Amino acid sequence: MNTVETLNEGLKREYRLTITAKDIDARVDDEVKAIAPQVRMPGFRPGKVPPNLVRKMHGEALAADALNKAIDAGVRDLMTEQKLRPALQPAVTLADGYERGKDAELTVALEVLPDIATPSIEGLTLERLTVPADDAAVMAKIEEFAAQMKRFEDAPKTKKAASGDQVVIDFAGSVDGVAFDGGTGEDMAVEIGAGQLIPGFEDQLVGVKVGDEKTVKVSFPEDYPVETLKGKAAEFAVTVKEVKVPAETKIDDEFAKSLGLESLDKLKELMKDQVEQELNGLTRTYMKRKLLDQLAAAHDFEVPPTMVEAEFGQIWQQLEHEASHEEDPEAAKAELEKDRDEYHAIAVRRVRLGLLLSEIGQANGVQVSQQEMQRLVMQAAQQYRPEERQRFVEYVQQDALAAAQLRAPLYEDKVVDFLFDKAEITDREVTREEIEAAIEADDDGHVHGPGCGHDHDHDAKPAKKAAAKKPAAKKEAVKEEAAEAAPAKKAPAKKTAAKADAEEKKPAAKKAPAKKTAAKK
Repeated sequence: MNTVETLNEGLKREYRLTITAKDIDARVDDEVKAIAPQVRMPGFRPGKVPPNLVRKMHGEALAADALNKAIDAGVRDLMTEQKLRPALQPAVTLADGYERGKDAELTVALEVLPDIATPSIEGLTLERLTVPADDAAVMAKIEEFAAQMKRFEDAPKTKKAASGDQVVIDFAGSVDGVAFDGGTGEDMAVEIGAGQLIPGFEDQLVGVKVGDEKTVKVSFPEDYPVETLKGKAAEFAVTVKEVKVPAETKIDDEFAKSLGLESLDKLKELMKDQVEQELNGLTRTYMKRKLLDQLAAAHDFEVPPTMVEAEFGQIWQQLEHEASHEEDPEAAKAELEKDRDEYHAIAVRRVRLGLLLSEIGQANGVQVSQQEMQRLVMQAAQQYRPEERQRFVEYVQQDALAAAQLRAPLYEDKVVDFLFDKAEITDREVTREEIEAAIEADDDGHVHGPGCGHDHDHDAKPAKKAAAKKPAAKKEAVKEEAAEAAPAKKAPAKKTAAKADAEEKKPAAKKAPAKKTAAKK
């Protein structure tokens, strides 16, 4: 194999490889020897078919397989010989006009990971904000839980439904006067204001009473999962059968017993554990962001553009999805577009920190054990149907990239824990409101500071707009761990059939139910 470097610019590399016809032919010979014992041909005993006949029968397929294997081997040898660390899968192109029996010329283009100086982890200082799980916090959690389990009781027949009430309805939907699948149903309970149905449906039920017949006019969202209903105007003939009001839930021993517990004290014990987990999560989130801020400020290096664009693509897709659900999607997306550069800077930061954490972990022997990896795989497999889980497990076992991306979040957390152990930590007790405000303040400014990827001559964050005009997507995307490593957020680059099937079989709430209503989101 002949190798010529044709591009070496920053992190970009490009090579021209020539795989000789002799090498490819030798691989065909190997393939012939491998399959000959299984070839059957009239007039020959099993396994005794001459190689030249095997070549004649399967020559095209064997040559194609041999070429693919030669290409794979050539790329692997290139990585080894040039000591390359590809950021993503190299792009391999076979020259136009290749003919069987001739040399194969390939172009291999890739971006390499940057050389990162041994990261400095000395002198890290962190403040650990802690919140006690007191009785008030526990009771607030129980009250929140009780509100989620609200029950309804019959209202007088003359009661007009208000927001928060529940109505039981029969309905029949149509588009352009024609009924559609999933558009009819009986005895469906709808809590007004809960956001169960497509936008506008529940609002039109305010003021109805038992026996009313009403025509509800709505439009299906543009991203509705049923293709024939996307963006379509629809009418629903609704008959109101019952109106119910929320019943008071008294938090006492009887309430606890209704949940299968012995007493209210037992419920408090369980809820205290949950509250402590939530508060510990807030503490960790705050500490982790401050840790990443320090790492970002102390390290600055070039990052592979393809990794940045892949990360930015994920961020932007989520933002656009959220913006599409605003009251005025077009205005929300236009507002979002103004901050495109800022989100691109967040993508740069994520990728840089991901590479930095990986380097720190490798330099300090941080590892994910085989047992931990097996647990990750089995947990991820649970999202699929039982008959598809084994296929997913096999996919992860066979695809190194998918396995690496599944491993990444746990690996990152282990590196962060390692750095916590190295840091000088001081403790300060605060309220839940204070730690949430501290995290929110960090959300508003976490992309700033040396090494964040911004042009600091223009580093000021855009002035906040009126809440009604600002897309919720922007706030939520920045609220996630925006400083975290890019690999920790990504799903496997390839999709198995199991993955595709699982995505098609999401809960009915995402599709038009067959027996309930297409009005549901």
